[in-house]
Amino acid sequence: MKLDFIKMHGCGNDYIYFNCTKGPVVDPHGLDLFWLCDRHKGIGADGIVVIAPSNVADARMIMFNTDGSEGMMCGNAIRCVAQLISTGGDVNIETASGVRHIGTTTLGHPRQWTVDMGKATITPSETINVDNKNWVLTRVHVGNPHAVIFLDKIENLDLGRIGPMFEHHTAFAPSRTNTEFVQVIKRNHLKMRVWERGSGETLACGTGACASAVAAIQAGYCDANTDITVDLAGGTLTIKSTDDAVYMTGEAVKVYEGVIEL
Repeated sequence: MKLDFIKMHGCGNDYIYFNCTKGPVVDPHGLDLFWLCDRHKGIGADGIVVIAPSNVADARMIMFNTDGSEGMMCGNAIRCVAQLISTGGDVNIETASGVRHIGTTTLGHPRQWTVDMGKATITPSETINVDNKNWVLTRVHVGNPHAVIFLDKIENLDLGRIGPMFEHHTAFAPSRTNTEFVQVIKRNHLKMRVWERGSGETLACGTGACASAVAAIQAGYCDANTDITVDLAGGTLTIKSTDDAVYMTGEAVKVYEGVIEL
């Protein structure tokens, strides 16, 4: 059995894509494909994305983390899906969090796309104890759950150790959470590291960048209706939060195509 695949990334957040819009829909669990995400023994990726037909949009994005769990939404992956299925114009893509509209911003390389992420929901800041330390965080939902924490510095944070403690904390049971650690560089300019549930630390997280910007506006660090720059380990995203929706702009890059023989 042979499967065509495409590897793409948005700001270094890379996935293995199976475009099934014109053929049988690939089942990563049934075919035991998650070994492909291993960076030493497989292709290497933050997860797998299946592009399937949709009755309500141009296509449906089914996104899986490296541990096999299904994600509700991925801001970086959806830009890549848009690039794969677009014939030149805007597209609508169905996700587990609803239909999202994606429009192209520039036609250069890398191509930039703007995603209407819908309206974020945010709660007041709270304090939880993790690793015998009290952390102030803000919960933001942008199609999936996030916990945003502002720190003076994020470079030296031992994210590989502390990240799982947040992901599996009882405060976020049973669905777990994505956790963003954010440093304010200056007004409307943030720097972020992320621990993604089911995948670990990744070079970027589109929904996490949106959540961080929304939390920063609530905290008074950034302005609504204004472009907010979010620097991630793998690149930069631009976020704008309005009364109606959060908009995310960033790249979509094809790395290579290939064939897997099972």
